[in-house]
Amino acid sequence: MKKNNKNQSHIISVTVENRFGVLARIAGLFSARGYNIDSLSVAETEDPSISRMIIVVKGDEKILEQIYKQLNKLIDVIKVQDLTQEEHIERELALIKVNTQSFNERQEVMQLVSIFRGKIVDVGKKTLTIEISGVDSKIRAMLDLLKTFGIKEVIRTGKIAITREFK
Repeated sequence: MKKNNKNQSHIISVTVENRFGVLARIAGLFSARGYNIDSLSVAETEDPSISRMIIVVKGDEKILEQIYKQLNKLIDVIKVQDLTQEEHIERELALIKVNTQSFNERQEVMQLVSIFRGKIVDVGKKTLTIEISGVDSKIRAMLDLLKTFGIKEVIRTGKIAITREFK
C-alpha cells in the first residue's frame, strides 16, 4: 500500500449553506489548527442558497482525516469530498499583464497565446493582458515563456474542480 506524502496536494470540495460568516468559520478552522490553505475558490452553485468551496491543502492522510472531521462538525457544512481521490476535471484561470515594447514582441506574445489557447483581453500602449485557463502545469509553462518579455502582473484564481460523470 502506497503511503501519502505529507506534501501531497488535496482538492477538497465543501458544499455549504450560503450564509454570512461561513467562509470565515471555515478559514478559521484551518488557521486554528495550523493548516495552510494553498488556494480557495468560493461561489454559489446552481442553487443560490448553497455555495461550493474548492480548497487546496497539503497533508497526509492523518491531517486530511482531521480536516474532514472538523469540517463536518460545522453546522453550515452539507458535504465534504476529496476530489483528489476521484476522477475529476480541474482548472485554474490566470490574467497575465506582459510588457510588449515593439510590434515584433506583440506578435511573439500573440503567437504564444494562440498556441496555449489563451485570449488577449486588453491591449495597452506597452502591455498585453492575457487570459489563460487550464491545469497548473499549463499556466506555469505559459508564465515561464512570458518571463522573457517581462511580466508586470499576474492574478490567479486557484483551482476549481468538479467530478467527472461515470459511464
